[in-house]
Amino acid sequence: MSLVSTNPILADSVLTSAMRQVDSSSRVCTVSGIINKTAGCVLLAAFSGAIAIPTVKAFPSALWIAFFVSLAVSIASIFLVRRSPRMAASITVLYSVAQGFMLGALGMLLQGILDAQKISVPGGVALQAFVIVVALMLAMLTLFRLGVLKGGAMFQSVLSVVTLGIFFTFLIAMVMGMFGASVSFLALPTEPGGGTTAMIGLGINAVVLIVAALWLIIDFRQVQDAVTAGAPASAEWYLTFGLIVTLAWIYLEALKLVFRIAMMFGNRK
Repeated sequence: MSLVSTNPILADSVLTSAMRQVDSSSRVCTVSGIINKTAGCVLLAAFSGAIAIPTVKAFPSALWIAFFVSLAVSIASIFLVRRSPRMAASITVLYSVAQGFMLGALGMLLQGILDAQKISVPGGVALQAFVIVVALMLAMLTLFRLGVLKGGAMFQSVLSVVTLGIFFTFLIAMVMGMFGASVSFLALPTEPGGGTTAMIGLGINAVVLIVAALWLIIDFRQVQDAVTAGAPASAEWYLTFGLIVTLAWIYLEALKLVFRIAMMFGNRK
């Protein structure tokens, strides 16, 4: 099982174009406005994820339906927001619900595998993944505020190339899997234990998680630039969408990382 999503939403050229398309008003974009909208969408995603748990327990096939719906919504949302930023509010809400349901269902599945193997994870995989997301977000915000990482053009270019490399690697692995040729170290383990393959998979997972977290630097930079430029308040939803895409990716990779570590080193009940 391998899932990847990326965040091309807040590229400089796309953001500049979006600022021309959003409705202008006397109100301007503010950091507090973006924080409030992002927090609201995170809570909405969490609520959707909570609903996913009993739903998938009652209807196991809902997990795969959620995965494909989430994938379709993700692709459609990115293209729609890029083409029509005025739709950002409704698209962001829909995206948050879809991703929340899928991630909640996935977290329940991974927790179920660990429970079946009698491997204990303090607080559960979902809680530990959430803690990792919060820790990485605070770390990236600190690095950005201190000026250690500024999210400039070169930083964004390098990160974009690395992200595309990750995307195509997992895409090729997915296609190979359809023909029965799986890439074992990219797939999540189904049996406990370590070994070379498991260690490579853990290392790749950690690298992808760091790459996902680094996109927050670019998100913060674009938010700062939009606020400084006096962008209209309606741009807050556009910027919020980019942040939610990044946070969803980080949470996904954190879930996978916690699961891998538990399968390799976790204590049996």
